[in-house]
Amino acid sequence: MRVFCKLPRVSNSSKLKVAVVGASGYTGAELARLLANHPRAELTVATASGERAGQKLSALFPSLAGVCDVVCEEYSADKIAAECDFAFIALGHGKALDIGPELVSRGVKVCDLGADYRLRDTAEYKQWYKLDHTAAELLEQAIYGLPEYQREKIKGAQLVANPGCYVTTSVLALAPFMAAGAIEPHSIIIDAASGTSGAGRASFSLDFHFAEVHDNYKAYGVAGHRHTPEIEQGLNDAAGESVEKACVTFTPHLLPIARGILATSYASPSGALASDLTVENAHEILRAHYENEPFVRVLPIGQLPTIKNVVGSNFCDIGVAVDTRTKRLIVISALDNLIKGASGQAVQNMNLMNGFGEADGLQSAALFP
Repeated sequence: MRVFCKLPRVSNSSKLKVAVVGASGYTGAELARLLANHPRAELTVATASGERAGQKLSALFPSLAGVCDVVCEEYSADKIAAECDFAFIALGHGKALDIGPELVSRGVKVCDLGADYRLRDTAEYKQWYKLDHTAAELLEQAIYGLPEYQREKIKGAQLVANPGCYVTTSVLALAPFMAAGAIEPHSIIIDAASGTSGAGRASFSLDFHFAEVHDNYKAYGVAGHRHTPEIEQGLNDAAGESVEKACVTFTPHLLPIARGILATSYASPSGALASDLTVENAHEILRAHYENEPFVRVLPIGQLPTIKNVVGSNFCDIGVAVDTRTKRLIVISALDNLIKGASGQAVQNMNLMNGFGEADGLQSAALFP
């Protein structure tokens, strides 16, 4: 197995020099926006390909004018290693299989926002992503970047795999119940809906044209969405070896909005919760689990999450209800797919990996109304 060295990090007196590989996409732009206000890090290198190389990031995203005017350039591992201590890879699946090893072998700490280092089983990766995993030696040292469950491992990592947006929404909602043995692992059903930005900026599919999306609501990836095995892996990690493995029915939907995810999860109770299924008992499991988490808000009994209350923030809101007639637990969660579901969580991981305050650069409230 290849061993990768770690070069010394920057001192606390200077800002961490950061690269964003794939800065011309939605998550890349969001990373640039968050880094512009970060007290301990700064965007130093932004990469883009083709005609976007050579342009200021603020020309590609006028919203960043006067905030981030870094000029985009073609990707170079040597340049990033020479000028940066940390890199985000904000590209589609398959792209980080080459880029990840190039940067890690040069001593750069990496957070990959794609799917290439999330699933630990290379056969499973090939099954769901239709690609051979060509960086298995790097996969062995990658840490799954859900801070609420992997915080200590993330702190010592050189490579972190940032979770998927649907996965973060779903796992944060259900993992406390899995960890407590309070739900039947084979009973889980998740219906989740996301805004169109989840498809990325480069998607030109007819499905995402304004006339197709506006005034519409539809399911997609039914019985085969790529986030399904990642959700199961995340729930199983939270539950540990003593609990039966999760088997999830997951159905995503497309909302006619730009950003945000709301997931409604259903499960049959187990253990003590099955014998005393009340909303108070279910709520207490969530409250106790997340009472010290900076970015998970467990709502009071009777309140349920909405997308409007989390968009623009790094918060995940979770609410719970109980259907006493069918004896079923219902957990509802919401987050901004581009922030806690992608770039915000990536910055949260960067903070942990470099010894910063976990909430540095992420303390904005949601945009309302």
